[in-house]
Amino acid sequence: MSKSNFVFVLDADLKPLTPCTPGMARSLLKSGKASVYRRYPFTLILKKKVDTTPAPITIKLDPGSKTTGIALLQGSKVIFAAELTHRGQTIKASLESRRSLRRGRRTRHTRYRQARFLNRTRPKGWLAPSLQHRVETTMTWVKKFIRLTPLKSIIQELVRFDLQQLENPEISGVEYQQGELRGYEVREYLLNKWDRKCTYCGAENIPLQVEHIHPRAKGGSNRIYNLSLACEKCNLKKGTQDIEQFLAKKPDLLKKIKAQAKQPLKDAAAVNSTRWALFNRLKETGLSISTSSGGLTKFNRTRLGLAKTHWLDAACVGQVETLSILTEKPLLIKATGHGTRQMCRTDKFGFPSRYVPQNKFVHGFQTGDIVKAVVTTGKKIGTYVGRVAVRSTGSFNISTANGLIQGIGYKNCVSVHKKDGYNYGF
Repeated sequence: MSKSNFVFVLDADLKPLTPCTPGMARSLLKSGKASVYRRYPFTLILKKKVDTTPAPITIKLDPGSKTTGIALLQGSKVIFAAELTHRGQTIKASLESRRSLRRGRRTRHTRYRQARFLNRTRPKGWLAPSLQHRVETTMTWVKKFIRLTPLKSIIQELVRFDLQQLENPEISGVEYQQGELRGYEVREYLLNKWDRKCTYCGAENIPLQVEHIHPRAKGGSNRIYNLSLACEKCNLKKGTQDIEQFLAKKPDLLKKIKAQAKQPLKDAAAVNSTRWALFNRLKETGLSISTSSGGLTKFNRTRLGLAKTHWLDAACVGQVETLSILTEKPLLIKATGHGTRQMCRTDKFGFPSRYVPQNKFVHGFQTGDIVKAVVTTGKKIGTYVGRVAVRSTGSFNISTANGLIQGIGYKNCVSVHKKDGYNYGF
């Protein structure tokens, strides 16, 4: 039987108490001593005031470009885990789309809006919207956990390790390329870029070797875009062949490798751009905050024999002697946004295509709410739980784990969780 996250508990004055086990939560609900306060993350509220001092909780963060790992620990016990998926790429694509539509309108004989890209000044510490979003969503959830649990300290993975700097504080310049760390950062990057698999056969969980896509014997360079990972068998088989010759009978794999080899370092750049901004925002919470390195995180995870996941990486951040994993099902949080304030939708050419009703609520529901629909008659008999898309007719669509269910009447729906800009799963 899989172990679930602990349940957050508040007293009658909304004071956060020590989280309890799911079994204890069921007992409190069954006896009528508590009620459900929030569904995601699952939180109970007691019907009386409690004066005891709760046990302190530590939150650990492993910030990432696409997903941030979150772990709550009571001492050495991991009692709650979550993985927060950001929507930075969606924001970037939306901004680029709007920009292209504006530029298109300026070239047509339509109402002209003068360009305004030179009349603004960026404040100190400005981040691009897609990067600022990563900081804001992480802070949103840190503040939620502060309200729901007795948090006392925060540990953030801030920087990659630098063993040469630790051993020789005077090291600089070209010396970095000639010490014990030579090639290590490159190998770590390649492991992430190629998903820790052999580039050619897809084998994993075996020793991998750094391999030149265009062989050195034929003029290939050591630039990062010319490096990949291969198992010993594939590396010897390829030898000094060009990749086109080696994969002549596998055109799809050849095309995929060439495309992946040219991928930029944007994920690493995104983390580097936001890590200090997040650290400064975390200091504003007033909690005790400390930082750690990615090298120490990997060392702890390897020593404890844990799998490579975002939430386990978060649990291994900082100084760790032992870990007791009391949960196996992290809460999967996906940022979906709060919709748009745009009242007129446009087609791909920028022309109006449809208008949006001013009233977002229909019979007490709005698009993005998580609802439970129980249908007892008709062709769609069953129980459906998912995000709802409202219609002014009262006939809603529900996105469930098994697909989209259309035409569900509002009278069959009961609200489970109000829209808050996130989607949840396990």
